[in-house]
Amino acid sequence: MKLLLAEDDAILADALTARLRSSGFEVEVAPNGAVAEYLLLRGDFDIAVLDLGLPLVDGLTVLKRVRAERPGLPMMVLTALDGMEQRVAGLNAGADDYLTKPFDFPELEARIHALLRRAHASTAVQQSGLLRFDREAHRATIDKVPIELSPREWTLLDLLLTQRDRVVTKEQIVQVWTPHAVDPNPGSIEVYIHRLRRKLEGSRLSIRTVRGLGYLLEAEGP
Repeated sequence: MKLLLAEDDAILADALTARLRSSGFEVEVAPNGAVAEYLLLRGDFDIAVLDLGLPLVDGLTVLKRVRAERPGLPMMVLTALDGMEQRVAGLNAGADDYLTKPFDFPELEARIHALLRRAHASTAVQQSGLLRFDREAHRATIDKVPIELSPREWTLLDLLLTQRDRVVTKEQIVQVWTPHAVDPNPGSIEVYIHRLRRKLEGSRLSIRTVRGLGYLLEAEGP
């Protein structure tokens, strides 16, 4: 799991990073709000832990901006302020959880895992248009009618759904295909896009080619 830790206290950031990495997380540290916002909007993080008292851009502002762009990203707030007003402001801005300093690391770790479990449960089944995509059951249906997908088609559709309304590049597609493909040739992508378009007919979803960039899964017109 990839975690973004936004903390300007270098000693605390180093200590938390060491503990989180020993627990199996891949951790990247942002020393201020500007860097945190930049990384969260461009990186593929599974969860973010934000201190509210960040320099340059405060944590509350970062929280609001990132939540607007990445509504499904689990985000926990850390703060030295224990007032009800600060808690309410953080939660209203989009925080999924709130932890007051000082805290014990086992509690922080337990809360992080709880947020990740909640996020996984909410995304295991995804409904888009008339398409229902069940990752745990490995089953896809359109208007309750099952559709057959090859391993490449499944991972391609999963990627497009995860990045819905954002362009997916051919390089990203090759990366997700690698575990299933003996020869992940980018030249074959158009073939699979064509097949997937046909299988999505009637789902109210379409795959648009964005010339020079990649592909975009979006809802069809009204």
